[in-house]
Amino acid sequence: MKTRYPAVAGTFYPHVQGELVGVVDAYLSLARREREPAKVVVSPHAGYVFSGKVAGAAMGEVLVPRRVIILGPKHRRAGADAAVARADQWRFPFGDVPIDSELSELVAREASLEFDDEAHEQEHSLEVQVPFLWRSNPGVTITAVALGYGNAPRLKEIGRALAKVIEEVGEPVLIVASTDMSHHVPEDEAGRLDKMAIDQILDLDPDGLWKTVTSREISMCGVVPTSVALHAANALGAEDARLVRYATSGDVNGDRSAVVGYAGVVID
Repeated sequence: MKTRYPAVAGTFYPHVQGELVGVVDAYLSLARREREPAKVVVSPHAGYVFSGKVAGAAMGEVLVPRRVIILGPKHRRAGADAAVARADQWRFPFGDVPIDSELSELVAREASLEFDDEAHEQEHSLEVQVPFLWRSNPGVTITAVALGYGNAPRLKEIGRALAKVIEEVGEPVLIVASTDMSHHVPEDEAGRLDKMAIDQILDLDPDGLWKTVTSREISMCGVVPTSVALHAANALGAEDARLVRYATSGDVNGDRSAVVGYAGVVID
């Protein structure tokens, strides 16, 4: 049994079980709607003190199924450029969350992705999503995909491959796209740039999102996984996207001169 150990417990989120559960439950309670099925959740991945309210408000509106595919950007060069996690389980302060080996195999094969745990060992963007998923459904299993590159045709290919796999497994599968928005720019600039990107997400337009972020040089770190998720959502017949919550790091530390933006979006 191969275990992937936490990389950011005690830094991005509490390393003590009771404290972590209490914090996550408090953030999930910020949801303004009853839980309903969804195809995609776009969720931030900063330290919980900064982005936890946004992540919780969005995830708290979603009925999390047993199977979840988490797509996150790579913040480090280690491992394959696009990698599916191979380990049997991921460890957290509350216990171990199983990797869905069957779904991971299907995703890797259909989307032509590599299995590589090195790409996941120190990557926080996927890890921080799991406590929210586990508190929403303690029986959750995950397929973790770290994406470190992108061009529009390849993102479409991966997204459609995910949709094909989800259609074939015959049960609900949620996709989580992990991203923060603008990085280290004045808050008014972050709001303006992030709105451009969020509008494309709400329009369910992955090509528009990719073009907007790249042409406007918006420092949205998870544009690759979010674009992939949008392609998958469209192939699965998505009809609606709603912005649940937007915030910046300035809301926490009071520094409006250089903020990071956070958005929570639900697509169904």
